[in-house]
Amino acid sequence: MRIATWNVNSITARLPRLLAWLESSGTDVLCLQEAKVAEAQFPFDELREAGYEAAVHATGRWNGVAVLSRVGLEDVVKGLPGDPGYEGVQEPRAISATCGPARVWSVYVPNGREVDHPHYAYKLQWFEALRAAVEGDAAGSRPFAVMGDYNVAPTDDDVYDRAAFEGATHVTPAERAALASLRGAGLSDVVPRPLKYDHPFTYWDYRQLCFPKNRGMRIDLVYGNESFAKAVTDSYVDREERKGKGASDHAPVVVDLDV
Repeated sequence: MRIATWNVNSITARLPRLLAWLESSGTDVLCLQEAKVAEAQFPFDELREAGYEAAVHATGRWNGVAVLSRVGLEDVVKGLPGDPGYEGVQEPRAISATCGPARVWSVYVPNGREVDHPHYAYKLQWFEALRAAVEGDAAGSRPFAVMGDYNVAPTDDDVYDRAAFEGATHVTPAERAALASLRGAGLSDVVPRPLKYDHPFTYWDYRQLCFPKNRGMRIDLVYGNESFAKAVTDSYVDREERKGKGASDHAPVVVDLDV
């Protein structure tokens, strides 16, 4: 079984590439982030023609998450239980579903913006709610994973230059402590292999030639429980999908499971 996560940065803009990638990669389940579209405009028909069911939690031009599956789609839960909300609004940042033998969450963790910004406090609160929401499945015997754009680099090795992020979000002790708390719930980081260079970066800014210069970050993560981690036979970052015109600024992270 092949499961992947990908921040597509607008499914409308990326649809032709997405459909082509689904076909060429042989992916069975895709956790998708930043759909940036209302559910009414989500391309259900095109995905159905490609053989995929879709569960979607999206409200408009920002955020939006989905799970695409060709191995079944059941017990869908939209939203994050206990979501703290931001400025009184619960944003569409989480969705979960059972796909064949595994259960997955697709998450788009708040960015945080700046360390002294209210959005940063919201990010940490959101992580606390996520841990509470997943700890039951994390402790279970069924393969389970929380996949998506975490907007945190777990270690200094997961950014191209730690000095470039001094004083910024994504690398702070509090954010990394939130990841450690998730691991404490029974999840482990399924670290993918890079297809090029030494580090499996998953995101490269569009600006300043970051991709050609490999100035990237590993912020798209797969956190799986013991049953999931034991079933992993391979994992990699599909860096090729970041290339060319019309690419997302994130690359898919692919995980193969023997389940």
